[in-house]
Amino acid sequence: MATQKQKILIVDDDTNIAELISLYLAKECYETRMVYDGESALKEFESFRPNLVILDLMLPGIDGYQVCRQIRTQSKTPIIMLSAKGEVFDKVLGLELGADDFMVKPFDNKELVARVKAVLRRYSDDSKEEDAPAHTVSYPDLVINLDNYSVLYKGEPLMMPPKEIELLYFLASSPDQVFTREQLLDHIWGYEYAGDTRTVDVHVKRIREKLGDSPHWKIATVWGIGYKFEVDG
Repeated sequence: MATQKQKILIVDDDTNIAELISLYLAKECYETRMVYDGESALKEFESFRPNLVILDLMLPGIDGYQVCRQIRTQSKTPIIMLSAKGEVFDKVLGLELGADDFMVKPFDNKELVARVKAVLRRYSDDSKEEDAPAHTVSYPDLVINLDNYSVLYKGEPLMMPPKEIELLYFLASSPDQVFTREQLLDHIWGYEYAGDTRTVDVHVKRIREKLGDSPHWKIATVWGIGYKFEVDG
């Protein structure tokens, strides 16, 4: 029986860019669908049920930020954001909203295809672990479960984007071990993230804001190197 094609939803108000992306992905045997505004993107997401979304930020009506935010309230489907601006603010906000990757226009289409494959591969690996032993790390007031991407903080569920959960789980799985930003980029994002170590800083900052300080553990900065999950005693 033929393997079902993975589906990719392309959201960009520039029809030429959308068609070019679709062409390259079709060559790699992905099934694609194109929409050109935010409202259509949300409707198509429900009906098409894609495996991945390529999402431009500057859209008429509902912008890419709002589309990403709305998708994240209901789904962990990976999202690659596109931006013509390339400003740090765009990237930071996109990642904070739960995007899995971020590319600046103009981009190389072969690189986009490579990133699509990497994100889908990582997402697929994460989704195959239902029959495996629970991937859970527990500390006082904190339980991180990577199988169902949940975090319990002081007994209450804590909403966090997938990448924040993966980063927290990775650090907490190796207490008191120091990791460089480059190592964290490699482990969590699965490929070199254009050398942008600020990606790690943004995620650590957001995790700290949600967890605050515990007398038992914390994500500690190791100046000039990176971070570690520091455990008291």
